Amino acid sequence: MNVDTKSQVSEIVRHRVLRMELQPGELLDESSLAREFGISRTPLREVIHRLCGEGYLTLEQNRGAKVAPMDFATMRHFFQAAPMVYAAISRLAAEQADQQDIDRLKDIQIAYRRSVRSGDAAETAMHNHRFHQKIGEMAASPYLVPSLDRLLIDHTRIGQTFYRSTSEQDQKRIDQAASQHDALINAIERRAPADAVDITLEHWALSRDNIEQFVRPAPLNFELEDISDAV
Repeated sequence: MNVDTKSQVSEIVRHRVLRMELQPGELLDESSLAREFGISRTPLREVIHRLCGEGYLTLEQNRGAKVAPMDFATMRHFFQAAPMVYAAISRLAAEQADQQDIDRLKDIQIAYRRSVRSGDAAETAMHNHRFHQKIGEMAASPYLVPSLDRLLIDHTRIGQTFYRSTSEQDQKRIDQAASQHDALINAIERRAPADAVDITLEHWALSRDNIEQFVRPAPLNFELEDISDAV
């Protein structure tokens, strides 16, 4: 099995994790995957170990590989780290991005806006992933980019709830996020790192409340009077 085939399998599994086709905490069916891709268990295990190192999967002794969970402890670390990492990445990108990188970021933003108009939540979340991943490439920090990549796994999975518009308020929030992307591109192109940081933190704040709703479900809708009557 050549390197290209293993890279292809890795990319497919990444895609399924990010689109929630493989659910957080789900046990990976290695036998089914091996049959699907027509590969033996040995190269598949190599792929699994690579994806564990990237944060997409976890390995448990005597239980095999699982999709990376999004439990309370994971989300706590996510909320702590996300604003710091995103802001630092944006600052570095504004300081050192070249025009070719910026043009590529603009292309990703065009695709992102197209998916927003189509109302495809999963595809929009994936384009958002590519947008922030590209900014990470522009920052080119060997210390921060691995942290960004790990954050984006969870952010992209949760982001499918953010981009699922069920009301006019939801759509306004999505449109605001798209406008913030435009503003961030502009700040990077102007070589304005302070502005890039401010916009990034505003962008984080916009999605933060929605992410908190994902972690903390809405309470059941009932009246206290109903409980007292039942008693």
